[in-house]
Amino acid sequence: MEKIGIFGGTFDPVHNEHIKLARLAIQKLNLDRLIVVPTFMPPHKDAVPTEGVKRLEMLRLAFQNQEKVEISDYEIKKGGKSYTFETVEHFKNLYNCELFFLVGGDMLSDFKTWKNPQRILSACTLCAFGRQGFYGNTEKEREYFKNTFSKDFIRLEYEGENVSSTKIRVYSSFGLDINPYVGNAVSQYIKDHNLYQADEYVEFVKKTLTFKRLLHTANVVVTALKKAKELKLSADKVRISATLHDCAKYLSVKDFKSVNIPSDVPEPVVHAFLGAFVAEKVLGVDDPEIIDAIRYHTSGKPDMTTLGKLIFVADMIEEGRSYQGVDELRELYKGDFNACFLECLKEEFIHLQNKGQEIYGETLKAYNYYNKKI
Repeated sequence: MEKIGIFGGTFDPVHNEHIKLARLAIQKLNLDRLIVVPTFMPPHKDAVPTEGVKRLEMLRLAFQNQEKVEISDYEIKKGGKSYTFETVEHFKNLYNCELFFLVGGDMLSDFKTWKNPQRILSACTLCAFGRQGFYGNTEKEREYFKNTFSKDFIRLEYEGENVSSTKIRVYSSFGLDINPYVGNAVSQYIKDHNLYQADEYVEFVKKTLTFKRLLHTANVVVTALKKAKELKLSADKVRISATLHDCAKYLSVKDFKSVNIPSDVPEPVVHAFLGAFVAEKVLGVDDPEIIDAIRYHTSGKPDMTTLGKLIFVADMIEEGRSYQGVDELRELYKGDFNACFLECLKEEFIHLQNKGQEIYGETLKAYNYYNKKI
C-alpha cells in the first residue's frame, strides 16, 4: 500500500524550514510522496491569509526541485474554513493509502479541540515534529491519545532554525533581507507581487531609525506577536505598539513644541515618553492602551496592562539581545509569561543598580509593586 504524507498549513509564506521538514518526513516515514496542502482559511486564525493562488505559486517555486513532493490546491479550491478531518478523509478516499498527517509537536495538546479528532485519527496517523526544541509533555500527550482515541502518534526528532512565516512577513514589510529564510525564487516573487507591504507606522520608523534599531524593532514585533493569541490580545494592537515603541529614539524633544516630558524622567527614558507623544499627535494613534505601552516600554510602571507588559518583555528578549541571562528569559517566555515579566523587571532593576544609573521613579514603583504581589 502506498505511503502518503499530508503537510498542511497556511504557508504565508512558505520558508526553508518547511522544506527541511518535508525532506525529513519523506526520509523518516519512507513516504512514496508528500502532498503539501495550503489552507484556504485556517479555523484557528483570525487574520485573513494572502490570496490562495499566490501562496500556491510560492509553494511551487519553493518545492520545484524536491522529489516526491506534490502541491495540492484541494483546500484552496474548496474554500471556506479548512478542517483537517475533511482533508485527510478526502485523500484517504482518493488514494486508499496509508496516510500520515504532519503536525507541530506544540500542537499536540490542542488536538483535542480540533473538529472531529476521532475521524482524523481513523483516516491517518499523526506525525508530530519538534519545533524550536519544544515538544510539550510528549508522554502525557501519548497517554491521553491512547486513553481517548486508542491510537498513538509518531514523533519526529526535529529542531528548526529561528524562522517563522510571521518573521518573514514582518521583515519583508520592514524592508529587511528575507532571502536567507525563503530562498531567491520566493523572495523575488514576494517583491514582484508586493506582498507583505509596510503600513504607515512601519514607513515612519523606516525613515527615522538606524538600520540596527530598525532590525531591533522588527524583532520586537515578531517576539510580541508570538504571544498575542495566548494572551488574548489584538494582533493589530500588539503590532502597532511594538512597531512604534522606539519611534522617537533619534528624535529631539526640541522639535516638538507642545510635548511635555515630566522633569524627573531620566534621559534614557525620554524617547519612550516622546514616542508616545509622536504616536498619538503625529501618527494619530488614538488607543490609550497602545500609547501607554509605548510610554512605559522602557521603565515599566505599577499595574501595567497585559499589552504594556508584553512590549516591555519583547523589547528585552528579542533575538538580537545578547546580555547574560537573556536565553533563560526566552525559555521562560515560552511557558510562563507573567513569571518572565517579573524576571525581566528584576533584570532591568538590577542592571540599573549595577551600572550606577539613575533609577526612574516609575521603575522603582513597578519593582516594589510587583514584588509585593508575588
